[in-house]
Amino acid sequence: MQKMLAAQNRERKQLLGEMVKVRGLMPLLMKPRNGERWTATERTALLDQLRALAHLSPYLVVMVLPGSFVVLPVLAWWLDRRRQNRAS
Repeated sequence: MQKMLAAQNRERKQLLGEMVKVRGLMPLLMKPRNGERWTATERTALLDQLRALAHLSPYLVVMVLPGSFVVLPVLAWWLDRRRQNRAS
């Protein structure tokens, strides 16, 4: 039971950390629509935020799609498979 709670806390902390990185994405994306241009630092920040959002995508799929809780065991298997070392 403690291993399960530890894994849940680890994933919760990782998810929150990634969500914090995405904060401020919408105002940055709206700059070209408002007639402004992105600076070099804003482009770097935008890329960082999009990468953080890509790390969240498996979690977002489970929360957004209808019937996604049925697919939850497949997601758990896929995430676990990514951690395995590949033999050369």
